[in-house]
Amino acid sequence: MGKSKMNSKAARRIQSHSDKTSKNQDFKARAQRAAAKNEGKK
Repeated sequence: MGKSKMNSKAARRIQSHSDKTSKNQDFKARAQRAAAKNEGKK
């Protein structure tokens, strides 16, 4: 799989998985910020 920028769909998927497993809670916020930043550059 090639590198792609974080988007809101990917961030939601990460957040959902983190909530289910109670792991990577700090990564959730970083994923959301990255998605917002990347989508703002359109």
